[in-house]
Amino acid sequence: MKTGRLFLVATPIGNLADLSERAQRTLAQADRILAEDTRRARTLLSRIGVATRPLSLHAHNEAARTPRVRRWLARGEDIALISDAGTPLLSDPGERLVAAAVEDGAQVAPVPGPSAILAALAVSGLPCVPFTFRGFAPRKAGARARALEAIIDAAETTVLFESPGRLAALLAELDERLRARPDAGERRVAVCRELTKLHEEIFRGTAAEAARRFGERTPRGEVTVVVEGRRGRRRVDPAELDSLARQALAAGLAPTAAAREVAARSGATRSEAYDAVRGAGRGRSSADPAGPKTRASAGAVAAGGPLDADPNPREED
Repeated sequence: MKTGRLFLVATPIGNLADLSERAQRTLAQADRILAEDTRRARTLLSRIGVATRPLSLHAHNEAARTPRVRRWLARGEDIALISDAGTPLLSDPGERLVAAAVEDGAQVAPVPGPSAILAALAVSGLPCVPFTFRGFAPRKAGARARALEAIIDAAETTVLFESPGRLAALLAELDERLRARPDAGERRVAVCRELTKLHEEIFRGTAAEAARRFGERTPRGEVTVVVEGRRGRRRVDPAELDSLARQALAAGLAPTAAAREVAARSGATRSEAYDAVRGAGRGRSSADPAGPKTRASAGAVAAGGPLDADPNPREED
């Protein structure tokens, strides 16, 4: 028996006219339609005259639903998967199902169309290639801080989603972290709201300008944020990093504070700076002309021992 096909159908992100003829035909001919939100799906399907009743597939039931869909595909049924809006799987459910279908040898076919990610990137006025999509910004403070630092360190443009209620806080924290990083430089951003809809808004400016603009009022609708990558970052000399790391440790700074100091003075990323501090603390840098005992002793005295330096170095005979 011929295996069924799984179609990943992109749907409008706001303007119904963006639904392609192929997407409409695929939805009309599918044996079953899986949707993240069946109520929204029914609205879309009724507008294009498709009577097939959608079945739910969302984050809370994908694991349980996938075995049944695999059986449908094995019987030769054609399945269409749609998300609330845009292209399925991008910050939406479906990864588990697609992986299972591929494993079973079923045909998985894209039906391309609207994408808030690509639409925002294209109109941002920022470099489009390369870029990184990070999904929704994390809600928890620690994860959010790490994500923002990674965005600041990234050489490529970053695209992310954020809810309207948290947008102002995201932009304010991004601006605050940029100001605390002299090495980071000013960044341009684009805030794209309600793309393709009647009240579409595209704000372009610096992170500080965006923070002020959206701090004054809470926006409505779907929001996509595009952040410029690092510009003109110079090549960092490993020997320079090692020297700065040793100076910071010798000044009594803790490893994390030393890494911040090295990054600010050199233009290196935080991860590069921390690697240099770890290397200086261990006394293993190839750029250090001193002997192993001198390096171990210097690392132990400067760092107080937290970077694996020998706390009891032997004295020279």
